[in-house]
Amino acid sequence: MARSLDGLLLAPVADQAPGQVGTRTRFTYHEKDGEIWAEYTGGDVVRGHLVGTREGDRLDFRYVQLKQDGSTSSGHCVSTVVELPDGRVRLEESWEWESQQGSGTSVVEQVTAHER
Repeated sequence: MARSLDGLLLAPVADQAPGQVGTRTRFTYHEKDGEIWAEYTGGDVVRGHLVGTREGDRLDFRYVQLKQDGSTSSGHCVSTVVELPDGRVRLEESWEWESQQGSGTSVVEQVTAHER
């Protein structure tokens, strides 16, 4: 199993569609006893939260976010935790909106100190 996500800062490696999470979004992860949660903000997202569980290297969580235009949206995501050769963590994600149409995949990686 890859190391704990607790206290890690992660960011998407590519922009998604306009109005969604993008490379300027930062996720602060927390983990304890199989529970995971995170706060995120940046880009088009004013405030976002996710909460779920971790079993081995699999995360299963729901997310909700408030966007710059005042709208809210929510969805479900399943991620695989991967440890990169340089020791950083990557999450390979499959997500689906529950509040609107759409689904896709994305990758977020641990941010190093000089990328914050």
